[in-house]
Amino acid sequence: MARSSAFAFRLPHSSRLKLRDQVCEAVTLAISQAQIAPGMALPSCRELADQLQVSRNTVFAAYTLLVDQGIVDARDRSGYYIAPSALTLVRPDAAQDSRGGAGGSPLPQLRNRPSSLRRVEHPADWARYPYPFVFNQPDPKYFPVEAWRECSRKAMNRKTIADWTQDSVQDDSPHLVREIRQRLLTYRGITAHEDEVMITLGAQNGLAILATLFHHAEGAIAMEDPGFPDARNAFLTAGNHVVPVPVDAGGLVAEAVPEGCSLVYTTPSHQFPTSVSMSGDRRAALLAAAERRNFMIVEDDYEAELHSGRRPEATLRALDETGRVIYVGSLSKTLAPGLRIGFVVAHRDVIHEARAVRRTMLRHTPTLVQETLAYFLQMGFYDAHLRKMMRHKRERWLCMEAAIAAHLPGFAVQSSGGTSFWLTGHDGFDSSDFARRLLSRGVIVDDGAPFYMNEGISRSFRMGFAMVGTRQIEAGMREIADEFAQQRV
Repeated sequence: MARSSAFAFRLPHSSRLKLRDQVCEAVTLAISQAQIAPGMALPSCRELADQLQVSRNTVFAAYTLLVDQGIVDARDRSGYYIAPSALTLVRPDAAQDSRGGAGGSPLPQLRNRPSSLRRVEHPADWARYPYPFVFNQPDPKYFPVEAWRECSRKAMNRKTIADWTQDSVQDDSPHLVREIRQRLLTYRGITAHEDEVMITLGAQNGLAILATLFHHAEGAIAMEDPGFPDARNAFLTAGNHVVPVPVDAGGLVAEAVPEGCSLVYTTPSHQFPTSVSMSGDRRAALLAAAERRNFMIVEDDYEAELHSGRRPEATLRALDETGRVIYVGSLSKTLAPGLRIGFVVAHRDVIHEARAVRRTMLRHTPTLVQETLAYFLQMGFYDAHLRKMMRHKRERWLCMEAAIAAHLPGFAVQSSGGTSFWLTGHDGFDSSDFARRLLSRGVIVDDGAPFYMNEGISRSFRMGFAMVGTRQIEAGMREIADEFAQQRV
């Protein structure tokens, strides 16, 4: 009988699992990589414990769990063996699959590769950097874990199990839709019926659905320039023709929207990425143009609640009297991006068709998460969390403003709220090169170049501060200022 004793098992590096589960992972990984095979004998509990430097009880508990899962067989007076069914339970590693490997990629020629589209890129381990001035990453230490756990328990009550275990293709959680209508939309001055709201896997999923839907409409998609790269990429991936519209201190320039557009995408509350707020006059002009020229508007209100303290302008959706505005929102910036909960509010005809598109992509957002969030809103936990977030955000915003003024006086600065600052350098300043240089100092910023459709523009960069404490802000800004001084020498 072949034995796996000669194989050197290793615990996974930097795993957050408890030791028993790490031992299980080490065994299943060896199976998936075809390093041990069905029928082979595993090391005894003592042998594997000595090899991994863990207790025998830990190995015994791991083996017991693997037996329960059908991956390992326990034989009386003989030991533990890899079960014959192990390969059907542990998916073989893709790297071991030789199909198509020798002849290169089987992917046919694509007119446009989605992977080649321009986007903001950061190191995979960005959280380990001392000064991660990245955007869209709320500080996890402020996440209300206990409140979310309580809401999850309520959602998983046996009385409600039928609500979230069944498929729900056409509909969303009525509970969550009600809470969004009453607690989130009302705050933004928006009224909507149940059939005018659709739940999505975050705002990005909502944009991808709309991009697919409007591919079938005649006319180009007009977008802010600079603008949100992943929104632009969603429209491009769906096959739409995208045209730029300039942005100034008042937001998107309404009169610059080209003729013949079917849709205009805008971020009026905090323009992405400059963070300027669209003026009231500009909002009225854009709505009037939409009615006069027969185009629709996607209003991405990605930082709705994170205003600067002043009374925010009315949303385009609240001002709209013709049903031309499609409102996209999410809870990524205020709660957690990993929850992937967003929503689209639009005329019922738009929502009806958008649901049909969604069905071809993912059927529906996980109902259990919807129900948990509904309780989180209903019980007031979200309001309490938002108040706490606003206090921390205000403190860091003021710290950033002072640090930029003290250390980077030569940059033009824009920030009317939200969680970021947009800095523009002098003529000839290369933000892409500057961002690369900062990485060696442990500083991460968002290079501004990918936000523009024209690849030749590279004078600006964005600094988010949600993941950087006040002490880090001052120290990180000194590093940025020192690098800038070195660059100019």
